[in-house]
Amino acid sequence: MSEKSENVSKGSADYCETKACAEAPPKQPMGWKELYLKEDWWAIYLGLGITVVALISFLSGSNIVKSLAINPGGLKWSSLGQLGDHFSKNLPLYFIQMISWLVVFGVSTRIMGLKTREFIPSFIVLYLLSIVMFSISGWVNASKYNLEPPLVALIVGLAIANLVRLPKWLDSGFRVEYYIKTGIVLLGATFPVTLIISAGPVALFQATVISLTTCLVIYFMATKVFGLDKRFASVLGVGGAVCGVSASMAIASSVGAKKDYLYTTVTLVVVWALVMILFIPFASKLLSLNPGIAGAWVGTSEFADAAGFAAASAYGKMAGNENAAIQGFTLMKVIGRDMWIGIWSFIFALIACLKWEKEECGTRPDAMEIWWRFPKFVIGFFIASIFMTAVTAGYASADFNKVVKPGLILPIVSLRTWAFIFCFLSIGLTTRFRELKSAGVKPFLAFTTGVLVNVVLGFVLSAYVFGSHWSALGK
Repeated sequence: MSEKSENVSKGSADYCETKACAEAPPKQPMGWKELYLKEDWWAIYLGLGITVVALISFLSGSNIVKSLAINPGGLKWSSLGQLGDHFSKNLPLYFIQMISWLVVFGVSTRIMGLKTREFIPSFIVLYLLSIVMFSISGWVNASKYNLEPPLVALIVGLAIANLVRLPKWLDSGFRVEYYIKTGIVLLGATFPVTLIISAGPVALFQATVISLTTCLVIYFMATKVFGLDKRFASVLGVGGAVCGVSASMAIASSVGAKKDYLYTTVTLVVVWALVMILFIPFASKLLSLNPGIAGAWVGTSEFADAAGFAAASAYGKMAGNENAAIQGFTLMKVIGRDMWIGIWSFIFALIACLKWEKEECGTRPDAMEIWWRFPKFVIGFFIASIFMTAVTAGYASADFNKVVKPGLILPIVSLRTWAFIFCFLSIGLTTRFRELKSAGVKPFLAFTTGVLVNVVLGFVLSAYVFGSHWSALGK
């Protein structure tokens, strides 16, 4: 395997490996070659490029990017006939979209050393499977069962990989880290600081307290009480503290965590997300909570956006004010907690470089080595956020929600979701259960401790400390 191909295969997980560091010298940084050989940089180029093109399209009044961001995930179809009509009407758009993804990913992976003749057919299969994942999530009852597109992709991918023997050439298109890093940069583009500020100081403060407390509790329990690996603990901690699946993947890439660490965390996230769909609306009904307070509680304690939206909507309808419940959830979860993905990725990447490597290898990398090893896609997240902040700063809140969000933000959200689906399908399709070591009960106990702290603290903050603020929503 060539140097370029090996780099594409391993992505940015080039931190000093625990077992090997004592036996071999650390890898030498690529120098400025990494500007065109590493996925981190290409994720930034692609993520920021999509953002700029979307902005140009928006400012010019064109619907090109909005049309190319098409997906069947928002259809709410109840019959296969409705789904078929959608595809028959939009087949040319899907074809152009597939070609566009093929060009940007195909050209960049070719520069990084991957064989184009292997990547193209593999990616076409990945794209077609992704359409199926979107279609499943577009079912009218999908939210009731937490059928979020990336989660569906992961589960279906795992099922296919473990029931069917896939040809080896398909692996060429399963660029897990490349897709998630691109998605994370696009995530930054959907979080302009103006949007974050719109959540208000209460939501931001509560989200900060919840994120810090939950992550630190899980991390402490995992490392100090149960003796789990630090990288495993960081993935578990952020998975519980932020938004589960995408946060877990971002941290796994930032610290070079093993695949089974990620899979175990995602499994725990999904299980507890389903539990909270049932528990929080039931508990809120039992306590006769104000819809806004219940929505904020869901936002602090739910682990997936689709599951949280379903729980907030369910209780809002029961309490007679669905809007207040959904608004409280959105401010707390979608804006307040989700922004911590980039923050935690940055923090744990620094810790991995400065502290863990020294403990594992006996030497601390110098300043330039830290730069070469640092996951650049995290920087891309913040650049995209700052860029979109500058662009949208002149819009009032009402204009932002009415004009900017549907015309600029939502198309980028759709393209981000495509990248996430590519990623989680790739994870599933390359994961064999026999390759996963038995995690045992320790990760479950560590994560569950964080869940309990999260739920209790979230309730106290939502119902008592800031109860008057959340109860005023929707009036």
